[in-house]
Amino acid sequence: MAAPWGSSGSRWSLGALLFVWGTFLGALPGEATIFPGPAEVVGRSSLQEARGGESLIEVARTHDLGFNEIAAANPGLDPFAPPAGSPVAIPGAHVVPAAVTPGQLVVNLSELRLYFVPSGGTPLIASFPVGTGSEGKETPLGIYRVTEKRANPAWHVPLSIRREKPRLPAVVPPGPDNPLGSHALRLTVDGLMIHGTNRPWGVGRAVSHGCIRLYPEDIPILFRLVSLGTPVAIVREPVKVGSQDGRLLIEVHRDDGAGIDYAAEATRLILARGALDRVSVTRLLRALAEKRGVPVDIDR
Repeated sequence: MAAPWGSSGSRWSLGALLFVWGTFLGALPGEATIFPGPAEVVGRSSLQEARGGESLIEVARTHDLGFNEIAAANPGLDPFAPPAGSPVAIPGAHVVPAAVTPGQLVVNLSELRLYFVPSGGTPLIASFPVGTGSEGKETPLGIYRVTEKRANPAWHVPLSIRREKPRLPAVVPPGPDNPLGSHALRLTVDGLMIHGTNRPWGVGRAVSHGCIRLYPEDIPILFRLVSLGTPVAIVREPVKVGSQDGRLLIEVHRDDGAGIDYAAEATRLILARGALDRVSVTRLLRALAEKRGVPVDIDR
């Protein structure tokens, strides 16, 4: 199951969500992606018209999406200068990764998205787009823990980065020039952090030196939700299967680093649910071929 801790696809009223946001965070999170749980599929996709002079990078941030998500959902559309009036798919729905369990933060490298379900209290699913490590500096897979939480962190520049950019000082103080942004969570691996950024265009891209970066407006929310000692699972799940309103959905992301047979993985996940007899082969094959990173109904 995509979310073994529950399968309800129900939604709360806007008033209930606002109450929960206020209770958990002390303030409304604006465009933050926080959903009621438990659920196997969260969020809702939509369409809007492109506006003159607005890139898909800006549209993505407005809807708390990464650049990779908006680009994959709109193949053939110029991401930097989409023609005004063009339909733009907003991929706001997400199948929750199988690795997600209460109290564990999950980063799915295949979709460049983070998920967190707090333990106890009001059931919530928080999900944010992330940027990760570039080729040769990949964010490492594994299970880690949050060992330090720091607001307004100073950046102690690693020697490897100073060799690349010798003009950098040994320490960058808090402020607009600090690439860690306003908050940072340090993990058990030396140098590995989840933090904000002063370069939001890098969210939804593999461009960091290995750390996991969030939009400036998202990192304070995650910072409040996560406690010291929280386990962090960094995984690759390019194929996810979930159920919503009695329908079977599959979400497929293009992830060349996963090294899997997509059809075999999809079949494995569907068989594990005992749902192979209800699948439309045509719809399944189309989803596997397109890899648009959006939930696709594959029921007959």
